[in-house]
Amino acid sequence: MSTTTIDPVTETHKEVHQIPSATVRFAGDSGDGMQLTGEQFTRTSALLGNDVSTFPDFPAEIRAPRGTLAGVSGFQVHFSSTDIYTPGDALDALVVMNPAALKTNLSDLRKGGILIANLDNFQKKDYEMAGYDANPLDSEVLEHTYQLFKVPMSKLVETALKGSPLTTKEKDRCKNFFALGLVYWLYGRDLAPTIRYVNEKFATKPDIIDANITALKAAWNCGETTDAFASSYKVGKAKLPPGTYKNISGNIAMAWGLMTAARQSGKDLFLGSYPITPASDILHELSKYKNYGVRTLQAEDEIAAICSAIGAAYGGHMAITTSSGPGIALKGEAIGLAIMLELPLLVINIQRGGPSTGLPTKTEQADLFQAIVGRNGESPMPVIAARSPADCFDVAQEAWRISTRFMTPVMVLSDGYIANGSEPWLIPDVTKLPKIEIKHPGPLESGEKFLPYRRDELLSRPWALPGTKGLMHRIGGLEKQDITGNVNYEPENHQHMTNTRAKKVENVATQIPLQEIEGPPTGDLLVLSWGGTYGACKTAVEECLEEGLAVAHCHLRWLNPFPRNLEKILRSYKKVLIPELNMGQLRTFIRAKYLIDAQGFNKVKGRPFAVQELVSEIRKQLGLGSNGQPARETTAVAELAGAADNGG
Repeated sequence: MSTTTIDPVTETHKEVHQIPSATVRFAGDSGDGMQLTGEQFTRTSALLGNDVSTFPDFPAEIRAPRGTLAGVSGFQVHFSSTDIYTPGDALDALVVMNPAALKTNLSDLRKGGILIANLDNFQKKDYEMAGYDANPLDSEVLEHTYQLFKVPMSKLVETALKGSPLTTKEKDRCKNFFALGLVYWLYGRDLAPTIRYVNEKFATKPDIIDANITALKAAWNCGETTDAFASSYKVGKAKLPPGTYKNISGNIAMAWGLMTAARQSGKDLFLGSYPITPASDILHELSKYKNYGVRTLQAEDEIAAICSAIGAAYGGHMAITTSSGPGIALKGEAIGLAIMLELPLLVINIQRGGPSTGLPTKTEQADLFQAIVGRNGESPMPVIAARSPADCFDVAQEAWRISTRFMTPVMVLSDGYIANGSEPWLIPDVTKLPKIEIKHPGPLESGEKFLPYRRDELLSRPWALPGTKGLMHRIGGLEKQDITGNVNYEPENHQHMTNTRAKKVENVATQIPLQEIEGPPTGDLLVLSWGGTYGACKTAVEECLEEGLAVAHCHLRWLNPFPRNLEKILRSYKKVLIPELNMGQLRTFIRAKYLIDAQGFNKVKGRPFAVQELVSEIRKQLGLGSNGQPARETTAVAELAGAADNGG
């Protein structure tokens, strides 16, 4: 067999149904290659011109026992011929490699949806491991509720690879490519991009190349020749703005945005970081670009990581530290030091479920309190949050612009859903990206005294570079005397400096855009969102507007300070609803600052909002009750998916 020829037959002779969009999830053991399978399906769909949005779902256990609920790994892809902003609600197709994957994911499959199961992994020991008393694939409920396809993937792969020199175990690892090929047939996807990937990935292993490509093609032929699969589906190209696109995840977009900010400000980049899920990929990505003036330090702990970054900031570099909630807690005192020193620093928090170790691989946005008030003393700092994977690129640059203009650390919030999810990103024209102007004071001659805390009109102090003649000054965590920067314990000075640091952060509002809204400028209900809830809230409000409801959407990028016209917007609606993946943290700040009785819609299940959850809540707030949609599952189906919230 050839390792380089790309000649897939991808034209089906069966009936093809044109559909506007579809949501597919691959689920199996963490060793089944579901993440790779989902990534390849996403990449191929993007290359075909679909708009895509993804939701990888990792198990928290590094290597849970095979076949257990705790070890299930999933990858969800929503691909469409129109603009989309979420990875989808109810699944149109679910591919499960074992009973545990079925049990933890079945509740998300819509009634009448496609269920493809690897029959070979539904033996007695397999389904008992997942908590079933009998083989769930023999249930009439599944047969009558879904389009069930029992496919002996392992046996079909073994047959297709009969002449391969690979071991039985190595052959079995190709079954994820079989699952991928079958779904490629189902949705009219081209095999060529994945064949190119396999040739490049395993360039030095021709037997692995042949095996994976053979499994991929065998699955496509299975869909084409098996009577059970009567028809397939096609999703047309989306009408996206012209340009060159790349499918990008939030963490990669954040890393690229940071490098761009460094280049646009004429600075070398330093990252001091300690690995932690789900932030580590930023460190991994930045470590590849030493030739772009990027320096990365994997420190021995979180405190060393941020202190090294503070040292880089003092030395005149673009300084960054990354972590998640537990690590941000450890960095707390050092963040206070950066606030006292008034040095530019980006503190990036990729939020996850908590408290403590919590849900390391599941998403949550419950660190807003920590970001705004989670330090000792009066220690205000600006806080900005990304709304989507591609938005991380812009947020990184915006945060650095504010950090350098105001000489203050800035907290950048993302979350696991954004960090690991992906979407098409329009690659910008770098010649049109705005410059980030930074000025350092020059050397002083003839004995003139340098005043390190003399401020400009926005209360920003000068950023003096070490070694510059005449700019020697005191630095440290003790309270500073205004103007001179000398240590000072006087009560009036401490009050003055506390007020000044707070006012400086308030002044950030003068340098950020006014808040915009989507929908009518006044009405019955305003949905106020932040962070990764953007896509679900936007889509839900658009659905409600199409129904003629008087609802609008307002999404916050800056959370401290708030945009200066936010209060006027909030008071233009009869009700304000704030959906959050926490127990009401933004709502607490909104109520406290504006004395507006905002209502919360809160969820902490380690998963993002579904659009229909929000549509139902909007209708409830407007006194309209249910939207009349039928339930997705019967009681019997719910029993088969009894542990969905446990493992999925």
